[in-house]
Amino acid sequence: MTEYAGRDGLAEMQQLVQRTWSPASRLHLGDLAWERSANVSRAAGWRTAVWRDGEQVVAWGWLEQPGHLLMAVDPGRPELAGTVVDWFRSTADGPKLAAGVLETEKHLLAALESARFRRQDDAPYFTHHWISLDALPAPVVPDGLTVRHARPDEVAKRAAVHRAAWSDLAPSKLSDDVMAEVMSTWPYRSELDWVVENEAGEFVASALIWLDAQHQVGLVEPVGVATAYRRRGLGQAVNLAALRALREAGGTRAVVCPRGDDGYPQARALYQSIGFRPGSRTLHLLLG
Repeated sequence: MTEYAGRDGLAEMQQLVQRTWSPASRLHLGDLAWERSANVSRAAGWRTAVWRDGEQVVAWGWLEQPGHLLMAVDPGRPELAGTVVDWFRSTADGPKLAAGVLETEKHLLAALESARFRRQDDAPYFTHHWISLDALPAPVVPDGLTVRHARPDEVAKRAAVHRAAWSDLAPSKLSDDVMAEVMSTWPYRSELDWVVENEAGEFVASALIWLDAQHQVGLVEPVGVATAYRRRGLGQAVNLAALRALREAGGTRAVVCPRGDDGYPQARALYQSIGFRPGSRTLHLLLG
């Protein structure tokens, strides 16, 4: 077992997620790429442990918050799930310890419940939504707007549209430097990073897809529309454009993970209007 602090360990974590991925997995390798490149301000407090058998990564645990665990364990080595949970309990800080898994990850759920973690069914949760890329309509945007993919030299504009879309509750911390980090993190591809551009050359909506080429599955994360341009169909248009580009890049289906509870139904409604259909949901568990 190797322990890391900060953002180190990403490649090892992605190795396991890609090698063992199935529709029953909570995490796509794009989840890790986005979360560990876009959250630099939180990185100093992250603790990560990676377990290997020879050269092969077989399990990892990540404290994405001081008292919250994300983990991945090779389903062929379910006994290691208990090892990861034991590491979490001995390492984590905070008065309450929590963990999140997908309901289909039975080996992880069993280890947590054996360690006295209990499901919190009234907590917010996320639902994996799936779409086949066989038949996708062409995106349509209002006159004066253009939908296209971002270029590698457009880091500042790409960061600006993210901030414009994600500052409703508090100012987004995604700086130009952070966006440059995102755009240099594998498996980012500019041809799968789509934007809507206005006549002034500003980006007003965006949708980023991360392709796992081995499994031909793309993760949509994140999507946003600038406040002044909402309710004009841009979220649907930029998603469709990105999904069509994913198909051209060899993808056969895509997954997105909006809130599944009714605390924030807007994103779920958008994706279902495009053709995404719900699958498994996440579970939130607390110790005690």
